[in-house]
Amino acid sequence: MTQAYVALGSNLGDPRRQLGDAFEALARLPQSRLLARSRLYRTPPWGVQEQPPFLNAAAKLETALAPHDLLDALLAIERAAGRVRDGERWGPRTLDLDLLHMDGVALHDGRLTLPHPRIAERAFVLLPLNDLAPELVLPGQGRVADLLAAADRAGCEALA
Repeated sequence: MTQAYVALGSNLGDPRRQLGDAFEALARLPQSRLLARSRLYRTPPWGVQEQPPFLNAAAKLETALAPHDLLDALLAIERAAGRVRDGERWGPRTLDLDLLHMDGVALHDGRLTLPHPRIAERAFVLLPLNDLAPELVLPGQGRVADLLAAADRAGCEALA
């Protein structure tokens, strides 16, 4: 079993419900167990600015799934939530699930890079990840708490 971290985001429909449903779906993944979930954060859009704010969170899993199998499971959860991947990057979405890190796994291929290469740039990822694993060291990037201390958190707000 390996620990894995997943970022969750939504800004269409009912984002709070979308994230709640996504946490439930993560808890039902085969050969996996949901260990922890972060608080929710309201964050400004990243990339495309003309869209509603996001709700973001993170999940910590224990899984026996291989990285690509876990990625496929996350994409299936997105599709079930109505996510259509049409090639637009950073636009509005019903649900976005990103595999951030798997302990002991370094991977870079056409489908997946672990750890996620842009974690250090994104407060909307670092804030919830810090709730779960502030001492986690992301190879090639640094310790989560240190990355968060250096991140621009303007417009980010923790929710209940």
